[in-house]
Amino acid sequence: MSDSRKIVSIVVPFFNEGRNVELFAQGLTPTLAELADITFEIVCVDDGSEDDTLARLIALAKTDSRFRVIELSRNFGKEAALTAGIDHAKGDAVIPIDADLQDPPELIAHMIAAWRNGAEVVLARRIDRSVDPLLKQRSAAWFYRIYNRLAHLKLPENVGDFRLMDRAVVEALKTLTEQQRFMKGLFAWVGFRTVTLDYQRRARSSGATKFSGWKLWNLALEGFTSFSTLPLKVWTYIGLAGALATAAYAFFIVLRTLIIGIDVPGYASLLVAILFIGSLQLVSIGVLGEYIGRIYMESKRRPTYIVRRRYGGSDES
Repeated sequence: MSDSRKIVSIVVPFFNEGRNVELFAQGLTPTLAELADITFEIVCVDDGSEDDTLARLIALAKTDSRFRVIELSRNFGKEAALTAGIDHAKGDAVIPIDADLQDPPELIAHMIAAWRNGAEVVLARRIDRSVDPLLKQRSAAWFYRIYNRLAHLKLPENVGDFRLMDRAVVEALKTLTEQQRFMKGLFAWVGFRTVTLDYQRRARSSGATKFSGWKLWNLALEGFTSFSTLPLKVWTYIGLAGALATAAYAFFIVLRTLIIGIDVPGYASLLVAILFIGSLQLVSIGVLGEYIGRIYMESKRRPTYIVRRRYGGSDES
């Protein structure tokens, strides 16, 4: 890596984070001031906020030229907003970070140091998530454990979107055009030379998380279906096992009939068997439907996001 002055882009998705805009800027600015030999741009993506987030971001961009604002035409979701920020980042390295300051900006200096030493991806791993609710901690642990057993592509545990990526990594990500995006999986899929830094997760600076339990479940489902076909294969084995069990039971019935004659059938056992097999069929159809639905959405080739307007710097339009 040459010694010429480098540009680092910090990408920040915002959705109804009005109270966090100034707090985020105040928390980030001291770290940037310590890295005087780096030129920073902060790409803020407003993901269809319904509060005063956009107005506050525009005001911030007018007072600090390092801030650029990308306004999306509606709420497309965090994965799309993150994609928009990465697409519009111009830096030699890109660092996605959340606006709630749970990921410490102070770690950026260590990330850049590792990047200068040759790393192309610098991951930030949470070694302490005690500030998160217990259910969220447990569900995150279960997700990584189950996902890494199901999928061929392994995800680093307790690593979120907060990371540094070299320009080569960013260009590789931009070639991945799927609309149903699971960014953690895409980050892992492109690979590159990677190092990991540990940190302790903080409490939110203000407000509440925008990810409900339902949204987290859908995100996990997106991850499973985007990078693994094992849920489809499982039903083949379940069907085979059911067929073998049925054949064995049929042989038993025939043999018993030949030996002791016809027995009075039991309606309860018959009803249980029908309901059980029917439930398995419905679940298997549901799993199949998830994959078919994703194929259907991908076939439309709609854009991942739409930019309504850009503010700040030379991009204002």
